[in-house]
Amino acid sequence: MKARLDAIDWKILRELQEDGRMTNVELARRVGISAPPCLRRVRALEEAGIIRGYRTLLDEKQLGFDVTAFAMVGLHSQTESDLQAFEEATSKWPLVREAHMLSGEVDFLLKCVAPDLQTFQNFIIRDLTATPNVDSVRTALTIRRTKDEPQVPIN
Repeated sequence: MKARLDAIDWKILRELQEDGRMTNVELARRVGISAPPCLRRVRALEEAGIIRGYRTLLDEKQLGFDVTAFAMVGLHSQTESDLQAFEEATSKWPLVREAHMLSGEVDFLLKCVAPDLQTFQNFIIRDLTATPNVDSVRTALTIRRTKDEPQVPIN
């Protein structure tokens, strides 16, 4: 069931997506309510799982992760236990930053970052293709990022 949010809740979500570090007092000012009810609303949104957490967005290239690539993985079997086993494997690989199960020709799409091409290639050969149930792996290296909007589009 989708959450039922009022206009103030939507304003809170919009503001926190833009700046998750602002104080509750500043958030309350921006959304037009006092601080105590604002804090209650934020906590309710957190408890409902609508706000999943708070993060700092880092520039991976400035931290030495020069390669961003995608791996499209096909599995031999798509039974629930096989899917879960692959999902568990992806959770243990530090280079995999996002993993999405897909419908269609590819079973999983993995977004990976690595310090260099050799490290990414080693991951593909030593880890990914050696994983039980992996049938095929296709990769694509990014040339440049043309859009980076991790937020939900709230009007």
